[in-house]
Amino acid sequence: MKINTTAFFLGAVLTVTASAQTKIVMKGSDTLGAKMVPQLAEAYKAAGNKVDFEIAAEGSSTAFTSLLSGTCEIGMSSRDVKDSEKDSFTAAGKDLIEHVAAWDLLAVIVNKDSGVRDLTMKQIEEIFTGGVSNWSELGGTAGPVSIYTRNTSSGTYKSFQEMAMNKRDYGANTQKMAGNEQIASEVATNPNGIGYVGLAYAGKDGVKAVKVAGVSAKPRNKAEYPLSRKLYYYTVGEPSGEVKKFLTWALTSKEASDVIDRVGFIPVAE
Repeated sequence: MKINTTAFFLGAVLTVTASAQTKIVMKGSDTLGAKMVPQLAEAYKAAGNKVDFEIAAEGSSTAFTSLLSGTCEIGMSSRDVKDSEKDSFTAAGKDLIEHVAAWDLLAVIVNKDSGVRDLTMKQIEEIFTGGVSNWSELGGTAGPVSIYTRNTSSGTYKSFQEMAMNKRDYGANTQKMAGNEQIASEVATNPNGIGYVGLAYAGKDGVKAVKVAGVSAKPRNKAEYPLSRKLYYYTVGEPSGEVKKFLTWALTSKEASDVIDRVGFIPVAE
């Protein structure tokens, strides 16, 4: 009788475990985590995969601290991992694996009523480092330039600094925002506003993306646009189980590519 009771108990435990829904925790980039990844997660679940997702979009730097501490399975980053971050994983005996999630174009956005349509790379550098203070200096309607940037934990903040500002410091009067949506919202309501966002956020009502060095921020111009970049997923070691299954789907399936394209980014396959 004792053996039968134990067998029944074990059977019950196995049944509960098998039917329990898996959760994948993803942390890091707002560019990825505020729009693209949530929509990928919903499409993945709609395809019949019994997985819950916990998505925290608090900046690319948090992808690496969370992976290192073991509080997430997938890190999202809009920039390459830094050497110092790699060293932290090496010191902990952990192997950091990079997966290209999509391509992105950093769009420089202005208010829809701005007279500015095209900026050179040098003009962008001068604006964001504080060298230009009035739109009249750029051929626009006179008015103080209001500059909106991401905060310092953002991978986009660092990517833009490297790609558009020759790694110079941001100007003292730049206003730091938590995410792409916040920058777009501020620029949409401020006729003198300018900022930068991932391509998926450049179509917000009230803003327009200027040409950069004569090239429009459009997917077909990925090779020519000066502010193109890759977006990444990172894992500790090669992924396995449900994490591997999801990443394989997110990186290779037509369904995932359709979501990425619809959101406004560029699938890796393109």
